[in-house]
Amino acid sequence: MKVAVIGGGPAGIMAAVTASEMGAETVLFEKNNKLGKKIYITGKGRCNVTNACDKREFLNNVATNAKFLYGAIGRFDSDALCRMLSDNGLALKVERGNRVFPVSDKASDVTATLEKMLRRNGAEIVLNGKVQYIRPAGKGWTVCVNGIEKLFDRVIVATGGISYSATGSDGDGYKFAAQLGHGVVEPRPALCEIILSEKHDLEGLSLKNVLVTVSRDGKKIAEQFGEMLFTAEGVSGPAILTVSSLINKKPVKGCVLSIDLKPALTDEQLDQRLQRDFLKYINKDFRNSLYDLLPERLCAEVIKRSGVNAFVKVNSITSAQRKTVGHIIKNLRFAVSRLGDIERAIVTSGGIDVKEVNPGTMQSRLHEGLFFAGEVLDVDAFTGGFNMQIAFSTGYTAGLNAAKEEQ
Repeated sequence: MKVAVIGGGPAGIMAAVTASEMGAETVLFEKNNKLGKKIYITGKGRCNVTNACDKREFLNNVATNAKFLYGAIGRFDSDALCRMLSDNGLALKVERGNRVFPVSDKASDVTATLEKMLRRNGAEIVLNGKVQYIRPAGKGWTVCVNGIEKLFDRVIVATGGISYSATGSDGDGYKFAAQLGHGVVEPRPALCEIILSEKHDLEGLSLKNVLVTVSRDGKKIAEQFGEMLFTAEGVSGPAILTVSSLINKKPVKGCVLSIDLKPALTDEQLDQRLQRDFLKYINKDFRNSLYDLLPERLCAEVIKRSGVNAFVKVNSITSAQRKTVGHIIKNLRFAVSRLGDIERAIVTSGGIDVKEVNPGTMQSRLHEGLFFAGEVLDVDAFTGGFNMQIAFSTGYTAGLNAAKEEQ
């Protein structure tokens, strides 16, 4: 059995490792000059390999087509991945939120371990191997690499999405699939910055324990508690990244992003807190009365939005004005312009329509011997190692089944 794997990211490497371990003559084609370029940039260079949670929690963290992944995750879950990597010499550790990293904090160690497994199994690695097209050829497949046609029994497409194209993810897999009659769900940015319509002076300000809500026409469509960061054009950070994946299925222009800066306090509790602070600073200027409650730059933003003169004495602020301040703290609102560029999104949402792929094997329902794995599929998840595990699980499933003599 000859198996071609196109793409040397986590899904492709795992597919090639598995197929070769099953005894298939496996060739991995990677267009770059080294394997795992996207692995190197995951987890800020540390590589968040997976998430050590149970299957139910894992699937709850999948934003798109979780049901499709049920079998793949069950077949090769985070425990199985961690055992495989550990057995091959990679020491792992579990950090906050069940995130799994190499003990060395080096993504290069993850890639080196995977490459060692490939070579041990006898898989052939072709670097700088640009695949131009794939075509059915009788009961097999023709793969054109650097202008030379090669014949294989099975092909696994694991070319990634279109985020961070410098890593090699430039949409080749979508092109191959479309040429073979597969539907491709429009790629969209996921886990990305949200660009705001209005300017602000908060760039670089990081907030913890806030509640972020996005609404459209007054109806809440997404909500997330956690950390966030103001950027030059908008907002980012863990809570925002999750929200971006929850709202990217429809146009976001016109949506409203609201930040509850004190979600642990009710409106009444916050008003009581403001009364105590105002009493403490009763003879101070209003601009100097909120520092116990909020970061300095956020104080200035709240004061500006309140309409109250920043230099008025606290003792002259009315009850209605104080409640306005409280309302702004609980509802700091910004108009949304768009999502960040897909090029800089952590993952791509959209891709090959999973209705046309067998979830138990990752084989195309349209063409025998054609398999898909990883980000090229219309599946994506939240941050925390979930997307890496999806790549490994679907890659394992594709490699396992592509190597079988009979489907």
